[in-house]
Amino acid sequence: MSSANESNAERCEYMHVHEEIVDQVNQNMPDEEILYDLAELFKLFGDSTRIKILYVLFESEMCVCDIAQLLGMTQSAISHQLRALKQSKLVKYRREGKTVFYSLADGHVRTILDQGMEHVAE
Repeated sequence: MSSANESNAERCEYMHVHEEIVDQVNQNMPDEEILYDLAELFKLFGDSTRIKILYVLFESEMCVCDIAQLLGMTQSAISHQLRALKQSKLVKYRREGKTVFYSLADGHVRTILDQGMEHVAE
């Protein structure tokens, strides 16, 4: 198949809008603000360091020092990424004396990553 035919495959051969389908899909589309929030959430999964941190937290609640040691990174770099993950409600924290321990916010985080891994493995 030539590239000209490939680009034509993405277009209708004649202009005919299927109004019922378009109207039904349009009614079911989430609000623009919700779609924006979802896109922002998925941007967080676009960084391999944040993905590594989430996988570390699958295994155990950990402090910044432990995560930095495990990933061979500075505490500053880990703190920066944890701040973004915390703001997006993907991780939570608790304080024990002077130490702050981080963990996954809820089961959704693991589900999102498991689904992504399953897709990548196909």
